[in-house]
Amino acid sequence: MVYNNFPWPGPTNEQKKKIKNTAQEILDARALYPDASLADLYDPLTMPPELLKAHQNNDRAVMEAYGLPVKSTTESDAVAFLFNLYSKLTKKEEN
Repeated sequence: MVYNNFPWPGPTNEQKKKIKNTAQEILDARALYPDASLADLYDPLTMPPELLKAHQNNDRAVMEAYGLPVKSTTESDAVAFLFNLYSKLTKKEEN
């Protein structure tokens, strides 16, 4: 899931730090494979375990910042939550 297309939740400084660190983990994991294309790195059958783990850590950090329960939130739940949040914010702007 891509969170950067949705309103940011107003994370705490600690949450921002955690997200920044987990984003760096993603970049560091990618750097381990300098000759691999993004298509190669993100092939679900061959994705490097370091990259998968880094993305899982980042997903958890972002979900926590949004206040979503990490273990029980499905991708569909997260998308519905984000669209609902976006809808609320855009309705406020219209008024």
